[in-house]
Amino acid sequence: MLKGVISRTSVLDAIAEFNTLGQDAFLTTYGYGVAREYLLVHEGREYDSKAIAGVAHKYEYGTALGSHDFSGGRSGAVTWLESAGFRVTSLRNPDWAQDELILACAITADNGWKAMRPNDPRVADLSAVLQLLPLHDQASRSSSFRNANSVARKTADLATHHPHYEGKPTKGGAADLAVLKAFLDSPVEMAAAAHLIRHGIKSGELLEAPPANAPDSDEEIDAPEGRLLLRKHLARERDRGLRKQKIESVLREGGRLTCEVCTFDFQWAYGDRGAGYIECHHIVPLHVTGESRTKLSDLALICANCHRMIHRRAPWPTPDELRALMPTQPS
Repeated sequence: MLKGVISRTSVLDAIAEFNTLGQDAFLTTYGYGVAREYLLVHEGREYDSKAIAGVAHKYEYGTALGSHDFSGGRSGAVTWLESAGFRVTSLRNPDWAQDELILACAITADNGWKAMRPNDPRVADLSAVLQLLPLHDQASRSSSFRNANSVARKTADLATHHPHYEGKPTKGGAADLAVLKAFLDSPVEMAAAAHLIRHGIKSGELLEAPPANAPDSDEEIDAPEGRLLLRKHLARERDRGLRKQKIESVLREGGRLTCEVCTFDFQWAYGDRGAGYIECHHIVPLHVTGESRTKLSDLALICANCHRMIHRRAPWPTPDELRALMPTQPS
């Protein structure tokens, strides 16, 4: 038996048996509980996705999988069923991502830090924008994903944790509080970040970022503008054309390709293998510059370690500021 390798026909056979027996008898027969996180949706009906995936193995290989033999989430049943061409939906919605909170905080700030009602046009507009954000895959979204009611509730979470609110706050999480603090500390910058996210979504520029649960080497990096603008910022830093122009300008002026923070020299350290290598960093982030043409003076050549340290936590230090944090300077 190849666990997880199931055909569409086998899944349809399991669905047919489910329909014949009924949910209770089907689940009892194969030892499954009622689905708590994901449902398979087929021809307008909903099915316990893990149970269907497990029983589909009976039609594929002769033996069903038990409920303890595999995961019912994305590492198991959800992915298997989607690979067979079926749609799987979540019973609960994912936590709010930083980008979503930035947008919710922006409209709450525009409303004088007061909670908003579901019928407010600004809430309806934000709901539509959030459903376009490529931060959560479709299977993780329930039918109520970021609807007007959920957006209105989030504005209440943010508004009731504002320092000037005198009533009892709601149960806003740590992420809510972090974004709220960022807005209170840097209102102009955060409003600009919210504007750029909206513009990037409506123009289509930010729609191709991977979902939040996709592997990402930059996952631990923090930034005031949220995940989507950070990815765009880093994509600009990896633009080979800009990096090449910056390197050529330094070499034309008789300079060496050393890190502008710590003076690390890849060629000195690694010989020919390191010759010509250095990373390129945009000194000022997108939420400050907005959409603008990049000048070579906006770029700094730095080593991978210093690059990582700059992006590790907001606010991002400039190369000069990072250099000042180093206790001693290498010779």
